[in-house]
Amino acid sequence: MRSFSFFLFAITMVVSTTPGCSKSEVSAPSAEGTVFRLVKEPSGAKGVKAARADAKTDEEVTLVGRIGGDANPWVEGQAAFMLVDSALKPCGADEGCPTPWDYCCSTDELPSSKAMVKVVDAGGKTVATDARKLLGLKELQTVVIHGRAKRDDAGNLTVLADGVYVRN
Repeated sequence: MRSFSFFLFAITMVVSTTPGCSKSEVSAPSAEGTVFRLVKEPSGAKGVKAARADAKTDEEVTLVGRIGGDANPWVEGQAAFMLVDSALKPCGADEGCPTPWDYCCSTDELPSSKAMVKVVDAGGKTVATDARKLLGLKELQTVVIHGRAKRDDAGNLTVLADGVYVRN
């Protein structure tokens, strides 16, 4: 029994200290970002594709997806990023894709399966801090976004987010 307990302890230590193998790889938000990081997942989230199909401008929306859609899904110096419907699967290195979050193997489906997310302050302005630093985000994380929908003339969806929940 003693050797079994030691074995479990040793395995736990290896897993908990191996990079990329922790139970939670969610980074902490900055002090400024804690205002926007939700501690509880909002209910009623739609996939990005469904939200693109029916969200109207100024309508309150909650959507879920993965950060990606481009080799660089971030807007430098702003709390803004691309979100892709969770139904799309990231491409693997075996498919010739060095950046799986760009979904290069799903280029036909990608335009109708992505949306822009802009984290906005109380005045409706995009926060001028990179989303990775502000919210502790990274590519391919699944997030649930709450905010207001905006549409451009081409029908593209942007969500002016007031809250972001990060799924583990």
